[in-house]
Formats: sequence, structure tokens, C-alpha cells
Amino acid sequence: MTAMAIGRRGAILAGGAVLAAPAVHAQGEGPIRIGEINSYSSQPAFLAPYRNAWTLAQEEVNAAGGINGRRIETVFRDDAGRPEDAVRHAGELLNNERVHLLSGGFLSNVGLAVSDFANQNRRLFVASEPLTDALVWSRGNRFTFRLRPSTYMQCAMLVEEAAKLPIRRWATVAPNYEYGQSSVRWFKELLSRAKPDVQFVAEQFPALGRIDAGATVQALAGANPEGIFNVTFGADLTNFVRQGSTRGLFERRRVVSVLTGEPEYLDPLGDEAPENWIVTGYPWQELNTEGHRRFRSAYQARFREPPKLGSVVAYDTVTAIAAMLRRAGGTDTERMVEAMRGLRFPTAFGEAEVEFRAIDHQSTLGAYVGRTALRNGRGTMVDWRYADGRSYLPPDDVVRTLRPQT
Repeated sequence: MTAMAIGRRGAILAGGAVLAAPAVHAQGEGPIRIGEINSYSSQPAFLAPYRNAWTLAQEEVNAAGGINGRRIETVFRDDAGRPEDAVRHAGELLNNERVHLLSGGFLSNVGLAVSDFANQNRRLFVASEPLTDALVWSRGNRFTFRLRPSTYMQCAMLVEEAAKLPIRRWATVAPNYEYGQSSVRWFKELLSRAKPDVQFVAEQFPALGRIDAGATVQALAGANPEGIFNVTFGADLTNFVRQGSTRGLFERRRVVSVLTGEPEYLDPLGDEAPENWIVTGYPWQELNTEGHRRFRSAYQARFREPPKLGSVVAYDTVTAIAAMLRRAGGTDTERMVEAMRGLRFPTAFGEAEVEFRAIDHQSTLGAYVGRTALRNGRGTMVDWRYADGRSYLPPDDVVRTLRPQT
């Protein structure tokens, strides 16, 4: 099934389908049911590949005998990017579908809403994508764990590179919701620590999905920065890049950009992809660790298309949940929560094993940092390196000041 096919069937698949697995011999108990809530209809570029890889990972777990003979089933719900819909789905999944745990989340504000719900109802929530650091720090709770490297972590990775640039005057542009606000806050704070003489001369916070790219570019250019920190993604990024290129915003200026190296957002730019931006992303074509070659081959054989970063996130989420269930030996919530703390598991990147830290429930999954370039009329990442997540988290004593005692 292609990503396009999944997109066409989104109203059916994401709206309420159960992803049933091949039959596995059960040892006296029924299937383990996961309630997966995500913004399928509002963020298809990331979440169609995500859904593909979730299917692949679940099929592999069940083909290998499931969890002590119990197969995994997933009940999907589409929150359409609205926190209130996500919370409504969470209640329905627990009360009507009788799922054993919740997972998913893309937008940070939606992830925070589901996390609060999970805490109030004392049910496990394995958050795959929401990036805000608040999810595990200021609003962290006993029942929520997060896979992706946070806004703090990815900003720390990019600041390491930005601090090497011989520039002082910076401007920022980010979507006006929790993810964008958190990213800008951490980039400014961390870069100011690394280079106390930097100045931030302009900020733009366009509405998510409704950027007035011309006005945004004009405002940034008017402040005459030497560097730009960009947090836009998806269609907003495409519009920003086109207007910025047309109006000369990027000429003789360095751009540091979160997520832009992810193929979900780089591929749609085609030959308009910017060059020499410092980015986090996913160099899927060149990444040749043993584990990634295995994942890439399986994904391409199953779906006849290359993986995206969303594919990795979903695959690793299912891998982590399966490892947790084996460790817990059952689906009692308290046992599952304890099994998540300190859990180690392999990732589709094929780098070092990842751990869910007991102190804050953040995983140590890293990201790739590199530069954008044009190759054969398409954007790609070059000069990339893997930034291990554990190296971009604050010390434990600092984390204790950021996170409430849970």
C-alpha cells in the first residue's frame, strides 16, 4: 500500500479502523490493544509514512509470535490537529475499545492534552512525535514517555553548529504554537549561553498552516539579520522558502533550521530546495548501518517507496512498546509504566540502543545534523553526523528543577 493510498483512505483508516494482525496462537488471553491517536488528516506528509511503518513493525512483532503468544492490535483515531478531539478519542478508546495503552501524537499542543488526560486517568501514554520539552519537563507526569528528541535537544544540536558561525545578529521564524515557541525559546537561550555577544533582532510567529510568507520575509529582511533560525515545516516551509528565495532573503545569510532535512519537508521543494542550510533531518539514502539497511529494505519491499522520518518514528514506537510489554510480562498499567523506565531497545537508525530515561521519561534517540544541498534537482543532506540524544540533555540536577516530582 502506498502513502498516497493511505491518504485517500484516511477517513476510513485513521477515523476508526483496527489494524488487525495475522493470527497468532494465544496463551489464554486476547490481543494486546493499543490506542493510537494522531493528526492523520492535517499532517499527511509525515503521518502516511508513519502509518505504513506502524503496520510493518506490528506485522513483524506478530509474525515472530507476538508478546508471549498474544498478538498486538492497534485502534487508530484521527485528531485532525485538535486537542479537544484527541482527548475525546482517548476517552472512547479506553472506555469503549478497551485499549491497554495510548500512543501517538504529532502536534505538541495535542500531545500535551493527551498527556494530561493520561495522567488524570492513570493510563500509559507513549508519545511518539510531540517535540515540546514541556511534555517531559514542566508538564511531565508518571504516565507519559516520549520517543523523539525534544525541542531542547534538537536546538542544542543546532546551536553547537550555529555557535561556530562568525555572525552575531539573528532573527527567528516559527509557527505560533507550543512547538514553535519552545524551539525559539531554547535556541535563543542556548545560543546566548554559547555566544554571549549574539543579538536577536527580529521574531516572526505566523499561524500554523496560514503563513503570510511575503509579509514574514519582508519583516525579517527589514531587521537585516546575519543569521535566521527557522522552525516552519510542511506547506509553511515551502511558502517561506519560495518567498525568501524570490526576495533575496537568504543571500549572504546563514540559515539554521529544525526538521528541514527530513524528506517529508525537503522532497516537496524539489529543485527549489535551499542550499547550505544547517538542519536536523534523515539522510535515508546514505545511512548504511546494518540495522538501517534491514529496516530500509523491509520498508521498500512492503510499500514500494523509500522511508521517511515518520516511518522511523512509528517503527521505533512499536519496537519500544513491544520491548516494554515483554519486560512488563502483562498489561497492568503500573507494571507497564515501571517497564518503560530505563527501557532499552534498538532503533531503525541502527545506531546505539536507545533508553527511556527514568528521571524524565525522555528517550535518548538522536537526530542527524548536516547541511542541505541540491543533487540531481532534489534537496538532500550532506556532511551529516548522528547526534546521540544522550549527549544533548541537561544534567540530572538541572532536570530535577525542570520537572515536577512524579
